[in-house]
Amino acid sequence: MAKYKILVVDDDEAIRFAVQDYLEAHGFDVADAGNCRAAEDQFRGLRPDAALLDYSLPDGTALDLLPRLRAIDSNVPLIVLTAHGSIDLAVRAIKEGAEQFLTKPVELPAVLLVLQRALENQRNRQRQIAGKTRQAREAIDPFLGSSAAIRQLADSASRIAASESPVLIRGETGTGKGVLARWLHTNGPRSEEPFVDLNCAGLNRDFLETELFGHEKGAFTGAVSAKQGLLEVAHRGTIFLDEIGDVDLQVQPKLLKVLEEKSFRRLGEVRDRRVDIRLIAATHQDLAALGKQGRFRSDLYFRISTVPLYVPALRERKEDIPALAEHLLQRLAADLGRSGLGLADDAIEGLQSYSWPGNIRELRNVLERAALLSGQPEIRRRDLHFDSQAAAAASGDESALTLLELEKLHIARILQQEQGRVEQAARRLGIPRSTLYERIKKHGLAPSKS
Repeated sequence: MAKYKILVVDDDEAIRFAVQDYLEAHGFDVADAGNCRAAEDQFRGLRPDAALLDYSLPDGTALDLLPRLRAIDSNVPLIVLTAHGSIDLAVRAIKEGAEQFLTKPVELPAVLLVLQRALENQRNRQRQIAGKTRQAREAIDPFLGSSAAIRQLADSASRIAASESPVLIRGETGTGKGVLARWLHTNGPRSEEPFVDLNCAGLNRDFLETELFGHEKGAFTGAVSAKQGLLEVAHRGTIFLDEIGDVDLQVQPKLLKVLEEKSFRRLGEVRDRRVDIRLIAATHQDLAALGKQGRFRSDLYFRISTVPLYVPALRERKEDIPALAEHLLQRLAADLGRSGLGLADDAIEGLQSYSWPGNIRELRNVLERAALLSGQPEIRRRDLHFDSQAAAAASGDESALTLLELEKLHIARILQQEQGRVEQAARRLGIPRSTLYERIKKHGLAPSKS
């Protein structure tokens, strides 16, 4: 993992050299600046983890510089040092966003201690932003079961968890790719840092860019203030891009730059920002095939697929269904306040005989429906109600479907035949592309399903 980057701002070159030498000896990367303008340029381009600011500078004071730096990134701890300390000055500096206010002369070990505490506080704030919730920590075990397929996945994931390389997780929708991504983060070297996830399915280019990279004030109509992108939120941690095959072609080279150069630009910005992240991506699509069709950049595919993992479909590991079902049911029972809820033998047989097109996600929904509707302590086969569209699609019988279910099934088929290309699918369906996007959202379909 990259070292912490510190910006030292002081007009005295000897002091800058002494501080830089001391901090580098303690494992930091250090950049320096001698005035407010240079400090602002360095801060914008370097994306430091903290900054030490001398109060008096040739072209202003720390009080002038503090709001300008906070406008660039309000999360970076700023520590002010001055030879003219006073309570009034300290209060003003804190109000302007300083993390600490130190009076010179100050010993370098004391500066180091204050810096370490400020960085720890900043890390705690990042964890809160990233939403490290109790529910996330209690997510289902991605390797629950004893099948050969799931044991192979567990072995492969354990081998690469400590790696910093990008990971590409392949598997059908609902198989638990997101759960595996979080497991990799929790068991990797960045476990104490943020885990940030974004589902790219169906996101248009503009929305995806502003979510990933953020934007500057005035970058486009409606951008009334600057916005921090998810890449910045994930700094030093992990970013998980689900359904990466849906990322717009014009956004893909920007994502590649993040991976190769560890830099990016907010929308409306002319200078690069530095960021240190680990990328985990997931898809249910064949990215190599998309590359041949010109819909996914081959260089990005090769970059993100350094470490590939495959999550098997539930129908490929039917021997795991009893253990999965029991685990999910116990969690549902706890949420519903129904301790002792269990599965009868005929219910387990029914679960194992179904094809599960929606995989684990569908299994949970079926069990939740049964737990809510069944008044008995044991769920039987008659309590299980499978999705009528999925069951009809599997059996070929569409006579029992409602009009809405038929519409959903028909749109899903056309999208699959057109390999997720919405424009071509809309043309075949005889409706505007905007209408098709509305129907896709309404029915909960993946627009680029292949």
